[in-house]
Order: sequence, then C-alpha cells, then structure tokens
Amino acid sequence: MNTESTPIEAVHTAVEQTTLNGESVLRVVKKDKIMEFDENTYAKLSGSTFHNGTIEVKMLSRLLPDAPDFARGFIGIAFRINQEDTKFESFYVRPTNGRVDDPVRKNRGVQYFSYPKYTFDYFRNLAITDFEGPADIGLDEWISLKAVINGAKGEFYLNDSKEPALVVENMKHGADAKGAVGFFVDIGTEAFFKDWKITAID
Repeated sequence: MNTESTPIEAVHTAVEQTTLNGESVLRVVKKDKIMEFDENTYAKLSGSTFHNGTIEVKMLSRLLPDAPDFARGFIGIAFRINQEDTKFESFYVRPTNGRVDDPVRKNRGVQYFSYPKYTFDYFRNLAITDFEGPADIGLDEWISLKAVINGAKGEFYLNDSKEPALVVENMKHGADAKGAVGFFVDIGTEAFFKDWKITAID
C-alpha cells in the first residue's frame, strides 16, 4: 500500500496529501476531540482488514503553533480498528521525550494503549509502566516504525533497530481482534506519514 493509491478516511482528523521536502506525504492533524488524549483520532486506510502480520510506516511530527505545553508530538498507528471506530489498539511515540534529561519523561518516549478503556492515563493512575518506554527520537525527523502483530502480542521497532522499543504480550482486545489500520495523531501535533506497507499473514 502506498500514499497515492490507498483511499483514506478521516476519523476526527483533517487529512490531506501534501508535499514535504519534495516528497508526497500524508498530513494528518486532529479536527475534533482537540484536547482529549488517546481518542479515535486517525486517518484510516479504507477497506483494510488486519489481524496478524506487520505494519510498516515512516512518520514525522511537528508541534502546531498553538500546541499546549504538554504536547509531545504524539504520532503513531492504530490497528485492528472495528467498523464503528469504537475499539482499536494503538502504538505511538512522543518525540519531545526522546532526548530529554528528565528520566521520567525519557522513559515515556513510546506508548501502547487500547481504546476505549486502557489509555495511558489509566495505566499511569495504576502505576503500570509495562506499556511505555524510552526511544532515541526527535521532532521534525523521519521515524521508521515496524509493528509485528501476532495474536495478543505486539512488538514495535523504531528506525530499523533489531531490538524492539516496546513489547506488549497481552494486548487488551485479545488475540482474535481484527480491523482496519490507521495513522494516529494526538494533541498539538502536525503528523506526516509516507512509505507504508501492510503485510497480513492471515
């Protein structure tokens, strides 16, 4: 799948094909739910059905001019999205946390969440740290993401690293969930995506 041929459905986002540094890319920003975290805000690949396999994409984030102080350049993927856009799994990164000196923020470079219940706020309130971790990333640079999904397990790799940035053994919607793939964006972020490839194995 590439940016030119895949129909895109904007879900609580504004989506457009644009040019960045001479390349054709997909631009995605939140349109609704502007100040709500971990919501169903993504550009969905219409007609895609994904259960197990790999999701690969290159993504770049910038902070919008009106981004609040707590914006982190949130950018990532949603997958196994149900038809009603009411359930999905997600992995995203926080580029502004990638190279900070604060050890707490630094350990929040990447994040898994499961919509609607299991948001990052839910995990933090229960002091569950299994679903986030560090990553050497920054704003305004292309970040390669490869998600390897098998049953209830998700492995998420950044920038062609042989070691995953995060492994989730028990994704919350279970091993049998399936649905569409989307490109996720959150508060205060201008997101760009290119060169995606979805490889389903079942």
